[in-house]
Amino acid sequence: MHSASHDATATKVDAALAAAERRHAKDPERAELIARARRFKASWIELAEALSSCQKGQRYTEWGFVSFEEYYRKELHLKTATVNKLVGSYAFLRRSAPEILERDGLGEPIPSIQTIDFLRRAEEAIESGQAPSDLLSEVRRAVFDDSLSLGKLNRQFKESLFPSDADVEARKRRKEMLRLVLKLVEMLETLRDTVPDTVIAEAEHALRGLAESLPPEEDESKDAATAEATPVQ
Repeated sequence: MHSASHDATATKVDAALAAAERRHAKDPERAELIARARRFKASWIELAEALSSCQKGQRYTEWGFVSFEEYYRKELHLKTATVNKLVGSYAFLRRSAPEILERDGLGEPIPSIQTIDFLRRAEEAIESGQAPSDLLSEVRRAVFDDSLSLGKLNRQFKESLFPSDADVEARKRRKEMLRLVLKLVEMLETLRDTVPDTVIAEAEHALRGLAESLPPEEDESKDAATAEATPVQ
């Protein structure tokens, strides 16, 4: 539910945009870009296309603005993060799935900018090796064919595609612990001439127990298997 202050702000911005649209009625391209900003929530692709064209052609300089950022912030009342997402998502669609831009939005629904941005970030994660490549076709189908909402995409794919910083750090700690356990087991071998075999065996048993108690990870399974296979002398 929107607060009263949010509604008042939205109304104020819309009124400012409507006034700007009337003020620049003699410049059709400028007026149309403002109109598309007003219709943004209903048709993000229209606005993204116009913004991309405006940025590429530097039309904002003809309208008295020194930069693209100054233009969209002052005249369209758009935030930088919003514009970056719009322009980035539009460029992504043109490159990766141009057929989506031809959809009418009725018989063939147009994915929301949030789900397109999710897919774009998913492809980046997969290309960088952060996530398994076989997920890509599933995510594209979920966005383009099934029209899943952002919430459903997050529930289905987020953990695999975008592990949290805490998860990444935990995996690093587990991997480092396994590495240290293996190193200690190797070092115990150098003490056989000075330390009783029973003490070494007890130490190895304790270290192996520590390794086995760590939560397993797919990429650590080989290390764990190596630790378990180290023979007790």
